[in-house]
Amino acid sequence: MGTLFIVATPIGNLEDISARALDVLRAVPLIAAEDTRHSRKLLNHYAITTRLTSYHEHNERSKSASLLDLLAGGDIALITDAGTPGISDPGHVVIRAALDAGYHIAVVPGASAIPTALAASGLPAHAYRFLGFPPRKEGQIRALFAAHNAQPETLVLYESPNRLLKTLTLAQAELGDRSACVALEITKFFEEFTRGSLSHIHAHYNREPIRGEVTLMIAGAS
Repeated sequence: MGTLFIVATPIGNLEDISARALDVLRAVPLIAAEDTRHSRKLLNHYAITTRLTSYHEHNERSKSASLLDLLAGGDIALITDAGTPGISDPGHVVIRAALDAGYHIAVVPGASAIPTALAASGLPAHAYRFLGFPPRKEGQIRALFAAHNAQPETLVLYESPNRLLKTLTLAQAELGDRSACVALEITKFFEEFTRGSLSHIHAHYNREPIRGEVTLMIAGAS
Protein backbone atom coordinates (compact mmCIF):
# COMPACT_ATOMS: atom_id res chain seq x y z
CA MET A 1 0.00 0.00 0.00
CA GLY A 2 1.46 3.32 -1.09
CA THR A 3 1.82 6.67 0.63
CA LEU A 4 0.27 9.90 -0.60
CA PHE A 5 2.90 12.60 -0.21
CA ILE A 6 1.54 16.15 0.04
CA VAL A 7 4.47 18.19 -1.22
CA ALA A 8 4.74 21.96 -0.90
CA THR A 9 6.34 23.69 -3.89
CA PRO A 10 7.81 27.21 -4.21
CA ILE A 11 5.41 30.16 -4.31
CA GLY A 12 7.77 32.03 -6.64
CA ASN A 13 11.50 31.55 -6.30
CA LEU A 14 12.38 28.01 -7.43
CA GLU A 15 15.19 27.83 -4.87
CA ASP A 16 12.63 27.80 -2.04
CA ILE A 17 12.05 24.06 -2.27
CA SER A 18 13.34 21.70 0.40
CA ALA A 19 15.87 18.94 -0.11
CA ARG A 20 13.31 16.46 1.22
CA ALA A 21 10.74 17.60 -1.34
CA LEU A 22 13.22 17.06 -4.17
CA ASP A 23 14.05 13.59 -2.83
CA VAL A 24 10.36 12.65 -2.74
CA LEU A 25 9.65 14.02 -6.22
CA ARG A 26 12.55 11.99 -7.60
CA ALA A 27 11.62 8.79 -5.76
CA VAL A 28 7.87 8.45 -6.38
CA PRO A 29 6.69 6.78 -9.61
CA LEU A 30 3.98 9.40 -10.19
CA ILE A 31 3.33 13.09 -9.43
CA ALA A 32 -0.23 14.43 -9.53
CA ALA A 33 0.10 18.11 -10.48
CA GLU A 34 -2.38 20.97 -10.74
CA ASP A 35 -0.90 22.14 -14.07
CA THR A 36 1.56 19.69 -15.59
CA ARG A 37 3.07 22.34 -17.87
CA HIS A 38 3.74 24.64 -14.93
CA SER A 39 5.11 21.85 -12.77
CA ARG A 40 7.35 20.56 -15.55
CA LYS A 41 9.32 23.83 -15.36
CA LEU A 42 10.11 23.13 -11.71
CA LEU A 43 11.00 19.51 -12.38
CA ASN A 44 13.18 20.40 -15.36
CA HIS A 45 15.03 22.96 -13.23
CA TYR A 46 16.08 20.13 -10.93
CA ALA A 47 16.44 17.47 -13.64
CA ILE A 48 13.55 15.40 -12.27
CA THR A 49 11.98 13.07 -14.84
CA THR A 50 9.14 11.55 -12.79
CA ARG A 51 5.91 10.98 -14.70
CA LEU A 52 3.21 13.62 -14.28
CA THR A 53 -0.57 13.40 -14.35
CA SER A 54 -3.02 16.29 -14.07
CA TYR A 55 -5.11 16.81 -10.94
CA HIS A 56 -6.95 20.13 -10.80
CA GLU A 57 -10.20 21.72 -9.64
CA HIS A 58 -12.09 20.62 -12.75
CA ASN A 59 -11.21 16.91 -12.57
CA GLU A 60 -10.33 16.27 -8.93
CA ARG A 61 -13.50 14.35 -8.11
CA SER A 62 -13.30 12.08 -11.15
CA LYS A 63 -9.51 11.72 -10.91
CA SER A 64 -9.42 10.84 -7.21
CA ALA A 65 -10.71 7.33 -7.80
CA SER A 66 -8.00 6.51 -10.33
CA LEU A 67 -5.31 7.95 -8.04
CA LEU A 68 -6.52 5.70 -5.21
CA ASP A 69 -6.22 2.69 -7.52
CA LEU A 70 -2.63 3.71 -8.31
CA LEU A 71 -1.85 4.21 -4.61
CA ALA A 72 -2.57 0.53 -4.10
CA GLY A 73 0.58 -0.21 -6.09
CA GLY A 74 2.94 2.58 -5.07
CA ASP A 75 3.54 6.07 -3.73
CA ILE A 76 2.17 9.26 -5.29
CA ALA A 77 3.25 12.86 -4.72
CA LEU A 78 0.58 15.55 -4.88
CA ILE A 79 1.64 19.08 -5.81
CA THR A 80 0.01 22.32 -6.92
CA ASP A 81 1.33 25.25 -8.93
CA ALA A 82 2.55 26.95 -5.76
CA GLY A 83 2.34 26.25 -2.04
CA THR A 84 0.66 23.31 -0.33
CA PRO A 85 -2.12 21.17 -1.88
CA GLY A 86 -5.45 21.61 -0.14
CA ILE A 87 -4.74 25.16 1.06
CA SER A 88 -6.89 27.18 -1.38
CA ASP A 89 -5.65 24.75 -4.04
CA PRO A 90 -6.86 21.35 -5.29
CA GLY A 91 -6.05 18.43 -3.03
CA HIS A 92 -8.70 18.06 -0.34
CA VAL A 93 -10.83 15.57 -2.27
CA VAL A 94 -8.09 13.01 -2.89
CA ILE A 95 -6.55 13.54 0.57
CA ARG A 96 -9.91 12.84 2.23
CA ALA A 97 -10.51 9.83 -0.02
CA ALA A 98 -7.05 8.42 0.71
CA LEU A 99 -7.58 8.80 4.47
CA ASP A 100 -10.98 7.12 4.26
CA ALA A 101 -9.43 4.24 2.32
CA GLY A 102 -6.74 3.76 4.97
CA TYR A 103 -3.74 5.08 3.05
CA HIS A 104 -0.86 6.79 4.82
CA ILE A 105 -0.53 10.56 4.30
CA ALA A 106 2.86 12.26 4.59
CA VAL A 107 3.26 16.03 4.36
CA VAL A 108 6.48 17.56 3.04
CA PRO A 109 6.24 21.21 4.20
CA GLY A 110 7.70 24.18 2.43
CA ALA A 111 7.08 27.71 1.24
CA SER A 112 3.68 29.24 2.01
CA ALA A 113 2.35 32.67 1.12
CA ILE A 114 0.48 33.10 4.42
CA PRO A 115 3.36 33.08 6.95
CA THR A 116 5.71 34.70 4.44
CA ALA A 117 3.37 37.63 3.91
CA LEU A 118 2.50 37.95 7.60
CA ALA A 119 6.13 38.00 8.66
CA ALA A 120 6.82 41.11 6.59
CA SER A 121 3.43 42.80 6.96
CA GLY A 122 4.08 44.66 10.19
CA LEU A 123 0.72 43.37 11.49
CA PRO A 124 0.31 41.05 14.49
CA ALA A 125 1.05 37.50 13.34
CA HIS A 126 0.65 35.53 16.58
CA ALA A 127 -3.03 34.96 15.75
CA TYR A 128 -4.72 35.27 12.37
CA ARG A 129 -7.77 34.09 10.44
CA PHE A 130 -7.24 32.80 6.92
CA LEU A 131 -10.33 33.48 4.80
CA GLY A 132 -9.04 32.07 1.51
CA PHE A 133 -10.37 33.73 -1.64
CA PRO A 134 -13.36 35.99 -0.91
CA PRO A 135 -16.60 35.40 -2.84
CA ARG A 136 -17.16 37.40 -6.00
CA LYS A 137 -20.56 38.95 -5.31
CA GLU A 138 -20.54 42.27 -3.47
CA GLY A 139 -23.18 41.25 -0.95
CA GLN A 140 -21.29 38.08 -0.07
CA ILE A 141 -18.00 39.96 0.36
CA ARG A 142 -19.70 42.47 2.66
CA ALA A 143 -21.21 39.63 4.68
CA LEU A 144 -17.80 37.97 4.99
CA PHE A 145 -16.17 41.09 6.40
CA ALA A 146 -19.17 41.89 8.59
CA ALA A 147 -18.98 38.43 10.13
CA HIS A 148 -15.36 39.07 11.17
CA ASN A 149 -15.75 42.72 12.15
CA ALA A 150 -15.28 42.11 15.88
CA GLN A 151 -12.55 39.49 15.66
CA PRO A 152 -9.16 40.55 17.10
CA GLU A 153 -7.08 38.32 14.81
CA THR A 154 -5.36 39.63 11.68
CA LEU A 155 -7.43 38.72 8.62
CA VAL A 156 -5.61 37.10 5.71
CA LEU A 157 -7.09 36.69 2.23
CA TYR A 158 -5.95 35.77 -1.25
CA GLU A 159 -7.30 37.92 -4.07
CA SER A 160 -6.90 38.38 -7.80
CA PRO A 161 -5.33 41.61 -9.13
CA ASN A 162 -8.44 42.68 -11.02
CA ARG A 163 -10.66 42.40 -7.91
CA LEU A 164 -8.31 43.89 -5.32
CA LEU A 165 -9.59 47.49 -5.49
CA LYS A 166 -13.20 46.39 -5.05
CA THR A 167 -12.28 44.17 -2.12
CA LEU A 168 -10.33 46.99 -0.45
CA THR A 169 -13.34 49.30 -0.84
CA LEU A 170 -15.75 46.78 0.68
CA ALA A 171 -13.32 45.91 3.49
CA GLN A 172 -13.11 49.57 4.47
CA ALA A 173 -16.89 49.93 4.33
CA GLU A 174 -17.46 46.99 6.69
CA LEU A 175 -14.37 47.08 8.91
CA GLY A 176 -13.43 50.74 8.94
CA ASP A 177 -10.17 52.23 7.71
CA ARG A 178 -7.91 49.72 9.44
CA SER A 179 -4.20 49.13 9.04
CA ALA A 180 -3.48 46.64 6.30
CA CYS A 181 -0.82 45.27 4.00
CA VAL A 182 -0.88 43.97 0.44
CA ALA A 183 1.85 41.58 -0.68
CA LEU A 184 2.34 41.06 -4.41
CA GLU A 185 4.48 38.49 -6.20
CA ILE A 186 6.03 37.13 -2.99
CA THR A 187 9.62 35.84 -3.49
CA LYS A 188 9.56 36.84 -7.17
CA PHE A 189 11.51 39.56 -8.98
CA PHE A 190 8.70 42.14 -8.67
CA GLU A 191 7.90 41.37 -5.02
CA GLU A 192 6.15 44.31 -3.37
CA PHE A 193 4.70 45.06 0.06
CA THR A 194 2.39 48.06 0.47
CA ARG A 195 1.52 48.94 4.07
CA GLY A 196 -0.83 51.54 5.55
CA SER A 197 -4.54 52.10 6.00
CA LEU A 198 -7.03 50.46 3.66
CA SER A 199 -7.72 53.86 2.07
CA HIS A 200 -4.00 54.52 1.59
CA ILE A 201 -3.47 51.14 -0.09
CA HIS A 202 -6.54 51.67 -2.28
CA ALA A 203 -5.23 55.07 -3.40
CA HIS A 204 -1.82 53.56 -4.13
CA TYR A 205 -3.17 50.80 -6.36
CA ASN A 206 -5.62 53.15 -8.00
CA ARG A 207 -2.52 54.81 -9.47
CA GLU A 208 -0.18 51.84 -9.85
CA PRO A 209 -0.71 48.64 -11.89
CA ILE A 210 -1.49 45.50 -9.92
CA ARG A 211 0.32 42.38 -11.11
CA GLY A 212 0.60 38.81 -9.97
CA GLU A 213 -0.60 36.93 -6.92
CA VAL A 214 -2.10 39.03 -4.12
CA THR A 215 -2.14 38.38 -0.37
CA LEU A 216 -4.23 40.89 1.58
CA MET A 217 -3.81 41.26 5.36
CA ILE A 218 -6.06 43.44 7.52
CA ALA A 219 -5.59 44.26 11.19
CA GLY A 220 -8.08 42.72 13.59
CA ALA A 221 -10.47 44.66 15.75
CA SER A 222 -8.75 46.69 18.46
